[in-house]
Amino acid sequence: MNELPRIHLSIVQPKGYVHSLGFLDQARYFRHQFRRMGAEVSMGKNRLRHDAVNFIFGAHLGFEAELRERYSCVFVNLEQLGLGGAAVSRDYLALLQTSAVVDYDHDNIQAYSRHPDEVMVVPFLHAPYLQQAEPIPLEDRPIDLLFIGSMNERRRAMIQRIESTGVQVSMFDGALYGPERDAYIVQAKAVFNAHFYETSRFEQARASHCLSLGTPVISERRQQTRPHAAFEHSVLWLSEDQLEAYFSEHFATPAFFEEARAAVKAFEAADPIEAYADLLAFAAGFGREHQARRPSAPWSPKRVHVGSGNDYLPGWLNVDVDELVQPDVIGDLSQPIGLPFVGETPQTGPIDVQPASVDLIYASTALEQATDLPMLMGNCLAMLKTHGKLIVQVSHEQAMRAWQDPTHRRAFNEKTWLYFSEMFWQVGWFEHRFHVDRFEYMNERNEVCEREQAATMNVLLIKVETSAHERTLARTMQADFSVPDDLPQLAPEPSARLVA
Repeated sequence: MNELPRIHLSIVQPKGYVHSLGFLDQARYFRHQFRRMGAEVSMGKNRLRHDAVNFIFGAHLGFEAELRERYSCVFVNLEQLGLGGAAVSRDYLALLQTSAVVDYDHDNIQAYSRHPDEVMVVPFLHAPYLQQAEPIPLEDRPIDLLFIGSMNERRRAMIQRIESTGVQVSMFDGALYGPERDAYIVQAKAVFNAHFYETSRFEQARASHCLSLGTPVISERRQQTRPHAAFEHSVLWLSEDQLEAYFSEHFATPAFFEEARAAVKAFEAADPIEAYADLLAFAAGFGREHQARRPSAPWSPKRVHVGSGNDYLPGWLNVDVDELVQPDVIGDLSQPIGLPFVGETPQTGPIDVQPASVDLIYASTALEQATDLPMLMGNCLAMLKTHGKLIVQVSHEQAMRAWQDPTHRRAFNEKTWLYFSEMFWQVGWFEHRFHVDRFEYMNERNEVCEREQAATMNVLLIKVETSAHERTLARTMQADFSVPDDLPQLAPEPSARLVA
């Protein structure tokens, strides 16, 4: 390998979806493996990088396939697929069928590929960065048995059977991930693992994380369960019909603790460096090939997200004044901007925003925080094509939430939009204005409601050309009548001849 590619790990998170945090463990593991081989690795939520090979976690939650044209994308499948597995969308399977994919289990591949040998498989094994400096002795840990994961009737029945033996099974009463969850794992004598799907594939990522933290894993094993070899002697296996006997006679005995410590110790030798070295080599070749054939022209975005904040939208040009939220472009549209805008960022690559070139703009908090609202609206008008759309969601002035954000400068009501539609000349516009196409009140649950329950307003504004009558009215109302300067046409001076 002559040159290591820059790697970016992208976690897909629909707005407010806390369970996307479940991919942090796997992304951190990829980061560790790639970094130990000298690669430069970054990580982000929903963001892709034009200057890197992007490994995408959680694409089953939604991913625009068109983004693969400009970005080098490798999809990390962590779902149990096939008959009896997770109910994923056809779009996700189609995405896997036509993309570069890396999987954690060979048995998933037949669900999306006719050429299983072409799909790379890498395991999740020991993570040395999780090893505890001073682990609590197993006998002294306050949590008997911890269960982590989604609940269904099958798992619930198994837990009830365990508790009938007198062993207390602890579970979280809400979503908990990352270091906050790990703080409980290291206090458990063991973590219990039960299969969720009929496929009964071993929950490798969860088990490897717990074992790396120094906590034993007790897992059921069905006939079709085929774990990686590293787990054969690192996990305490049992069948479903052994539950009562195991937990009433063996669990928490001196023999159990000795066996559990040996299993955790054995896992420390599980190092998948060769598999990840092969994956990094693949990423290098894939990235070079993709970047050689992707469009060379600057990206001309058709969708712009103004005031993106923490709600980054992939496939859009995300603009915000706050560098901390990692927008594509740091800028304040409530200040004068120059169009065309030409630039380049690690996330977008070369970009070129021409006047009247954008189809859709979405803005929310930017309007409430703008120092000069007419300037912001005018910049949006200038970027949009004729009949382009501006979607805004802003706080209604009567709502309790209207002033809860200290950065907000204003709240809005029904009359706000008159200045940008019917009274367009008041903000200095002449040839174009906005037309209010749709107006809705939304309650605290983001549902359409009556005005009395309104927390926010959703407004769809469309850029339209002003009519002859509207321009006549505008001339009547403007101080300079908006007439041209009528400068005389001077004869052109002789110019130098161009030479090719």
